[in-house]
Amino acid sequence: MEKSDIGLIGLAVMGENLALNIESKGYRVSLYNRLHPHTPQAVDRFLASVGEGKKFRPTYSLDQLVESLKRPRKILLMIQAGEPVDEMITALLPLLAQGDIIIDGGNSDYRDTRRRQKALSEKGIYLVGCGISGGEEGALHGPSIMPGGDETVSVEVLPLLQAIAAHLDDGTPCCSWIGPDGSGHLVKTVHNGIEYGDMQLIAESYSLLKIKLKNNHDEMARTFEAWNRGVLESYLIGITAPILRYREEDGGYLIDRIADRSRQKGTGKWCIEAALDSATPLGVTTQAVFARFLSAREQERTRAHRLYPDADPAPILALGVDDLHHALYASKIMAYAQGFDLLYQMSCLYDWHLNLSTLATIWRKGCIIQSRFLREIATVYRQTGHYEPLLFNPYFREKISLCLPSWRRVVSAALSAGIALPATTAALTAFDSWRCAKSPANLIQAQRDYFGAHLYERTDAPEGVLFHTDWSRREPADDSRPSSSIDSPHKD
Repeated sequence: MEKSDIGLIGLAVMGENLALNIESKGYRVSLYNRLHPHTPQAVDRFLASVGEGKKFRPTYSLDQLVESLKRPRKILLMIQAGEPVDEMITALLPLLAQGDIIIDGGNSDYRDTRRRQKALSEKGIYLVGCGISGGEEGALHGPSIMPGGDETVSVEVLPLLQAIAAHLDDGTPCCSWIGPDGSGHLVKTVHNGIEYGDMQLIAESYSLLKIKLKNNHDEMARTFEAWNRGVLESYLIGITAPILRYREEDGGYLIDRIADRSRQKGTGKWCIEAALDSATPLGVTTQAVFARFLSAREQERTRAHRLYPDADPAPILALGVDDLHHALYASKIMAYAQGFDLLYQMSCLYDWHLNLSTLATIWRKGCIIQSRFLREIATVYRQTGHYEPLLFNPYFREKISLCLPSWRRVVSAALSAGIALPATTAALTAFDSWRCAKSPANLIQAQRDYFGAHLYERTDAPEGVLFHTDWSRREPADDSRPSSSIDSPHKD
């Protein structure tokens, strides 16, 4: 029997659709799924349904799977991240030979990928950490694919991965070799972090349309449809209108019956950890993740709503749909500016030499954050030739300057009305912090030196020269201070 080009382990929905995609491009695929008691064999079920009559080879043990493959063997793992990946690699290792390739296509932590690659390389086995974005439909029709690892194996895996990836209108595949060790999974993690921010920003715009502008479902849907015809055109904006219009059989809107408790799988947390590891500000993604945490605490939110009812609101600034559009666009620029800054900082930290223009290009189609906006980012980094934050680019400087009055108006109006906009507010705060030539951090440094002798630099001395002050030698002569009603809540 003819050997297969690749083996695929894991026939959940993503694995099934990737298998169908690979087979449709002319490749022979061997399939394996772990046996689970009391459930039908996934391989047989797949072959009896959508896989019937296609070039698939069923296998029912890892020995059969490995034996069915051409050399060097290529095995794509589409299984749950974490311990299951370690367990599967451990089970495969005795069956593989030097030069064989394992492709981890799940949402693995890039730090785990680096660890696994180091261990496997000592045995002559290659591990490709491969980020895949696009959901079920993307897996079937063409996702964005982000492989990383030892580039010597790219010649073995890239032709297949680029064949199944989404393609731009000019034929460019949304798949490119990202870089060494865990870079592929790190790039997918940052993609997901940007996705968190993007979704939260859209949700906050929906909140304002509904609460502040009193729009009904059809009006909100038409607004998102209009936005999707301009600079905000994207997959996430595009799916929002049909979501808002979707009715159940009794005529009720489904969106109003979906619990406001948002879940997550952990990549947002990993993205924030990467930002902490590389000392990179990532306020929009961080607030988006925290907003999901808080959304899950429904009982506490309900109690707080009762304890702190809406007071008489401050005078509300008038807002229009254009204001919301501009605030969303400017906030989106900040979310992506922070995301690409994180990619650059992580690239420097691990000496990966990531090509930011390439990353923006492979995200333009197939993935969840695909958008018109990414074309501009790809162009900026291709033309610039060196890294600088997006805010410094003339194109985005012009866009932010145009949007800034509306951006401030939206945040001010929401704060006055008691409407939470954590990501939008974080985006504006990040912008103002980034352009703050004189920050208040000098006081923080003075405090650190006061209580812990942590030293500080001076503006009138060369950078890097550190000073310490014996603060007890200079006590203030006047101990008076202003008072307030908060300082003295109990009156005689």
